Amino acid sequence: MTLNTQPIALLSREQAILEFNRRVLAQAQRVDVPLLERLRYVCIVSSNLDEFFEVRFADMLDAARDPQSSINARDVERVARAAHALIDEQYSIFNEQLAPKMLAEKITILNHADRNDAQRLWVAKYFEREVRPLLVPVGLDPAHPFPQVANKSLHFIARLSGKDAFGRDNRIAIVKVPRVLPRVIKLPAALSDGQQAFALLTSVIRAHLEELFSGRKVESFSQFRVTRDSELEVDEEEIANLRHALRSGLTTRNFGRAVRLEVTKSCPAELADFLLEQFELPAAALYRVNGPVNLVRLNELIDQTDAPELRFVPHEPVWPEWRLPRQKSIFECIRKGDVLLHHPFESFDPVVQFLREAVEDPAVMAIKLTIYRTGSKSVLMDLLIEAARRGKEVMAVVELKARFDEEANINWAERLEAVGAQVVYGIVGFKTHGKLMLITRREGNRFKRYAHLSTGNYNPKTALLYTDLGYLTADPELTSDADSVFRQLASLGKIKMPRRLLLAPFNLHSSMMEYLARVEQAAREGRPARIVVKINALTDTELINGLLSAAQAGAKIDLIVRGACMLPPGLPGISDNIVVRSVVGRFLEHTRISYFRWGPTDADEALYLSSADWMSRNMFRRIEIAWPVQDPKLRQRVIDEALQPYLHDSLDAWQLGPDGRSTRVGGGGISAQQALMRRFLEN
Repeated sequence: MTLNTQPIALLSREQAILEFNRRVLAQAQRVDVPLLERLRYVCIVSSNLDEFFEVRFADMLDAARDPQSSINARDVERVARAAHALIDEQYSIFNEQLAPKMLAEKITILNHADRNDAQRLWVAKYFEREVRPLLVPVGLDPAHPFPQVANKSLHFIARLSGKDAFGRDNRIAIVKVPRVLPRVIKLPAALSDGQQAFALLTSVIRAHLEELFSGRKVESFSQFRVTRDSELEVDEEEIANLRHALRSGLTTRNFGRAVRLEVTKSCPAELADFLLEQFELPAAALYRVNGPVNLVRLNELIDQTDAPELRFVPHEPVWPEWRLPRQKSIFECIRKGDVLLHHPFESFDPVVQFLREAVEDPAVMAIKLTIYRTGSKSVLMDLLIEAARRGKEVMAVVELKARFDEEANINWAERLEAVGAQVVYGIVGFKTHGKLMLITRREGNRFKRYAHLSTGNYNPKTALLYTDLGYLTADPELTSDADSVFRQLASLGKIKMPRRLLLAPFNLHSSMMEYLARVEQAAREGRPARIVVKINALTDTELINGLLSAAQAGAKIDLIVRGACMLPPGLPGISDNIVVRSVVGRFLEHTRISYFRWGPTDADEALYLSSADWMSRNMFRRIEIAWPVQDPKLRQRVIDEALQPYLHDSLDAWQLGPDGRSTRVGGGGISAQQALMRRFLEN
C-alpha cells in the first residue's frame, strides 16, 4: 500500500468545539429524553458557550492579531458565523419546542403581559420588597461615565424621555441586575390556576423599570450581558508566591477584554450601537437573542419544578460488593488484587471510604493527594484536614490554576496549611492534572503503599455525572511510581523514570507515539493491527499524524472522542480506516483509554488508562499520568465495559464526517450508558 505523505488540512479546533455543542443541543430535541432534562441540555450549551467565548474565542482573537499566526480574520469570521447559527438554533428550540411542551405540562414562564391582576399585584409587592432596595440606576453624564460591567453580569440599558432633575439632557441609564437575587421566581400555587407558574427576574424588573426613573418615561430598553476574556494571566517565572498572585488576579478577571455582547432581539439599533462602542466591539460581536439573556439560569426553574416524571429516573450507583465487601477493610481487599471502579455505574463511595479508613487507621503514616477540581464543599478535603489534625503526614498537590476553580482551590490550600498539611502547587509552567492518591501504612516492620489512580477528579458530585475509571492498587511498582511522582512535584528534582506509570511531560507523548508506530509496523507486515482510543479531545498534530500513518498502513482505528476532534476521518486513501464517534448521553463521557494491538496474542496488546487527553497542552504543559492495566481479566473488563458498548451505541452516538460535521448513528436504539446502568444494577 502506498502511503499518502502529503499534509492534510486538519479540522478547526474552534469549529470542532461548536460542533460538539451542536450534538449536545440535539439532546434537547429528542422525544425520548424527559422534558426538563431537555431544557437542562439547553442550559448546558449556554454554559459551554460562555466558556468557549471566555477562553477559546478570546485566544482566537489574539492569534488573529499575530502576523506569525496561521489564524486570520476570515477564520474568526467563520467561527463567529457558526456561533451565531448555533445560538439562534438554541433559542429556536427553546421557544418553539420546549416552551410549548412545558405549557402543555402546566409549567409556564409568565411575562408581564401574561400575568393577571392578582399575579401582577404579587409581583409588584415582590419587586418592592426583594428587588428595588438592591437596584441602583446610573444615569450617564460626564460625572457618571459608563460603569464597569463585570463578565457575564446582567444589566438593563434604557433610553429616557425628557431631562433629568437638574435640567440636563442625559438620556441613557444603566441598571445592574444584582447577582445575589434568584433569576427565576416561582409564584404561589394559589395564584397559578393549577399550573406551576414562574416569573423571570428580568421580567419583574422590566415591569417596574420606569418606576426607577421618577418623572421620566422609558422610551426604549434592553437587557444586555457582556462576555470577557477570562483567562488568568500570571507570569509564573516573575512571581514569588503563585497563590497570592492568583488571589490578586481573581479580582480583575471579571474585567478582561470584551469578546461578546448579548442583547434581546428587540434591542433598538441605537442602544446596541452605543453598547458596542462602549465595549469596543465590532458589529459581528453582537448577539441578538430571542428570549432570556443567559439561558443557563433556567436551571433554577428546573430545580424548582415539582415534576419527577419529567426528569431522568434517579440513578443510584452500586457498591461493588463482590470486590469490596462492606464488612472488610479496603486495604485488605486491595492486597488481594487490583480493583477497577467504573463511575457513575459504580459508586465513588469506595474512594471516599479508602481515604476515611486511612484517616482513622493508626497504622497509616502518610497520605498524599492531587487536587484539581474537588469543589467548594468536599468530604475528601475535610478528611485530609482531619488526617493532618490527627498528626498524619499529609501532602496535597493543589493545582491553583484549574480554570474557574482557582478560588476554591486557594481556599482549600489555605485551610490545609492552617492544620499543618504540606501543600505544594506543582511545577511552575505546568498544571498538575494527574489524579492520584497514595497511602503509606506501617505493616509489621515495614511500610506498604496503597494507591488510587483515576481518569477523573476527586469530586464525589461530578462522579455521579461523569463516566470515569478508578483503580485501587497495592502493586509495589505502581505505588512506587506514584511515590516518585509526588516526590518530584515537591522537590522539583530529577527522578528515575517510573517503571510502569507514563508521565507527562516526560514520556507519555513519546510512548503513545511508539505504540502507534508498533501498530503501524504490524499492519505493514500483515499482522493484526488495531487501535481504539477513548478521549475527550484530539488536537495534538503529532498524534493525529501517527494515527493517520497507522491507518494508511492498514490498521483499523476507532476513536471515541467526546468533544473536539481535529482529525478528519473517512478521506479516501488517507483516513478511510479511521472511524470517529462521539457519544452524548445522560452522563458526560470523561474516561480516557488507549488500546493498542499489534499481533495475534494477548502479549501483543497494551491498554492504558489516563488522566490526559490527546492534546498538546496535556502532553507537554501538564503533569499527567497513564497506567497500564496488565491483569488480563481487568483489561478485558475495560474492553467489555468501557470500549465495546460505545463502539456499538446506536442511540447516543454520532459519527464524524471528513467535513467536520457529525451525523447521528442510526440503528437499533442501543445506548451504551443505559446498557451499562442495567448491567450493573442486575449484577
